[in-house]
Amino acid sequence: MIVALMGYMGSGKSTIGKNLATILNYNFLDLDDYISNEENSSIPDLFKNKGEIYFRKKETYYLNKILNSKDNIVLALGGGTPCYGNNLDLLLNESSVRLLYLKLSLPNLVERLFEEKDSRPLISHINTLEDLTEFVGKHLFERTQYYNQASCIINTDYKSEKDIVEDILMALI
Repeated sequence: MIVALMGYMGSGKSTIGKNLATILNYNFLDLDDYISNEENSSIPDLFKNKGEIYFRKKETYYLNKILNSKDNIVLALGGGTPCYGNNLDLLLNESSVRLLYLKLSLPNLVERLFEEKDSRPLISHINTLEDLTEFVGKHLFERTQYYNQASCIINTDYKSEKDIVEDILMALI
């Protein structure tokens, strides 16, 4: 089985995914890290040197490769992965995949991301909470229609990592 976690940047996909994989005794994969390793390039460098279209094609290629694996995997998707090409259909139509949306409210996302913004190239240039709120709010507005198609929505506001993992385990039963 593949447990695929989707949600906006900073929603906890990688952190929660690693914890969940340990408990389930599954392999953990972060799709962005996987792409970086396979392409021998960071995601920002891929965007800069080869462009978004190249990146999105590779993202779909590697997603397909992972989905065709017979391994038990917890997969942290990139924040935009389900929103491009036929990626969402691939995830929804693969019988071995459970697709979950880690939903964090806009104020909590912005608070978390503002603290980490220097390590996130997409938002490192944003200097104020107001501008970050506008940026993230616009993205969430565009992406929520995709995220809400998950088989299960896990609300993560004000919950510990342990509680979120427990919510996911209950959803998988």
